[in-house]
Amino acid sequence: RSQEPVVLPVKIPSLLMLGSDGIAGGMATKIMPHNFNELLNAQISVLRDEPFRLFPDFLQGGIMDASEYEDGNGKITLRARIAVEGRNLVIRNGQVHMANMCLAACYKVNGVSRLHGDILKQDLFRDLYSVQPDKFTYVTNGIDHRRWLAQINGEYHSLICELLGSDRYLLHPEELIGLRRFADDSAARDAVLKVKAANKRRFAEFAKRNDGFTLNTDSLMDVQIKRLHEYKRQLLCAMSITAQQLRLHDDPNTDFAPRTYVFGAKSAAGYKTAKRIIELLLSLADDVNNDPVCKGRLAVYFVENYRVSAAEAIVPAAQISEQISTAGKEASGTGCMKLMMNGAVTIGTLDGANVEMYERLGDENMFLFGLHADEVARLKAQGYAPQRLCERDDALKRVVDQLRTGFSDGVSYDDLAQRLLQRDEYMLLQDFASYCAAEQRMAKTYADRAAWDRMSLLNIARSGIFAADRAVAQYADNIWHVPHK
Repeated sequence: RSQEPVVLPVKIPSLLMLGSDGIAGGMATKIMPHNFNELLNAQISVLRDEPFRLFPDFLQGGIMDASEYEDGNGKITLRARIAVEGRNLVIRNGQVHMANMCLAACYKVNGVSRLHGDILKQDLFRDLYSVQPDKFTYVTNGIDHRRWLAQINGEYHSLICELLGSDRYLLHPEELIGLRRFADDSAARDAVLKVKAANKRRFAEFAKRNDGFTLNTDSLMDVQIKRLHEYKRQLLCAMSITAQQLRLHDDPNTDFAPRTYVFGAKSAAGYKTAKRIIELLLSLADDVNNDPVCKGRLAVYFVENYRVSAAEAIVPAAQISEQISTAGKEASGTGCMKLMMNGAVTIGTLDGANVEMYERLGDENMFLFGLHADEVARLKAQGYAPQRLCERDDALKRVVDQLRTGFSDGVSYDDLAQRLLQRDEYMLLQDFASYCAAEQRMAKTYADRAAWDRMSLLNIARSGIFAADRAVAQYADNIWHVPHK
């Protein structure tokens, strides 16, 4: 499984075209329904103009004249039922749609969070769902807590074992909930704080060794580490940093908790806009880090060659987890779980697994902002006008104007500004004010260190549900139907 676009479900149907009576076709008909139960909401290649005769009989029948379905008015075929819109037909308009081929052949279609599962049913695959609702399910992703807590954060592991009285949580991650009883224990909170401080020092050593960056370990560590994509909205975070820099210039004596923003990201090779956003982040980092007004107060660090070993240094040190994708766009996300499990406090939208995190953390332990998925769809349907929004908000207009002007290196990012003003597909301008307000609430909370450390400890305590052990057990029980320990 991968969070990248699906590969295997696209390749296996090509084996089917060899004939269901051949070795490849025979193997594929046995393998496919039992192993490719998960379809991510990603773009999947479309196979054009293949002669229909190449499709094996079993699959062609399954696509074109599916088994009869009782709808209360007599029996009708699947093809007749979904042909009204036909979005999920495999063969449509002279094209073979390979994602829909997977839908026809798989016996389960799985979303990787509850919200993702709902999107598959209500939007992407709603035609098929209307006639085969039992085919659809969801299992929220999980992470290996032994790998992403015990192994990379040994001091936290030791402290957890000491507080809980054993290392049973390694095999029973739900037992992390026992840490709740220490939330108001000042000695336990102090111990958590000491571990976080040690992790920040180790991360500072990594930053110096990897990039020659001098990290202020006394600053609040604000982390956004994920694939660079417009919907993940690294640009929104950059806009907030720009707003903070402008505010410091307006009032250099303002009360401002020192903060370091850490970005780790790579873009797809042909994704021009994502590469431009990386260029902007580097320009912004150079500007902020060499600005005398920001010195010791605001810093930006873009990790070169972000990779697993970098994540192993960043995740234990993180204090803020940026999970700010446009609501309705993130399938699940697992970085959010890793950061939560290591005591970072989340600022985020109700998107992907954030929804289920929020249900367990509430407003008192997570900083929520932005439109909900249904509100995004409704606003777009009504006619979203980002340029008019920008004209009404002076703070937002200053930030967009700064993008157009550029930073100290003289590079203009007017192309990115125009994308926001003309279209703003991912609602950055719409969510900007809400995001900035959430960041201000977060800064105010951080000033009360006892409250902040309590939040950090409760994030760890309530993270056990996001362990991969739970996800695999749900797959085994509800999809694979195999025994497990």
